[in-house]
Amino acid sequence: MDDVPVSHTKTQELRSFLFLSVVLAPAIAGIVIAGYGFAVWMFQLVAGPPGAH
Repeated sequence: MDDVPVSHTKTQELRSFLFLSVVLAPAIAGIVIAGYGFAVWMFQLVAGPPGAH
């Protein structure tokens, strides 16, 4: 068995960092915010607007 560790070049690490910070993090944040807004909207459809009860 070859136990040779895989070495990553600085270019690959920079590319990965930029992808995570520029693409993936904002996309996940947007999905979380949209999901929360959708959940509040659905709750208000069922329970009525704030202050209705």
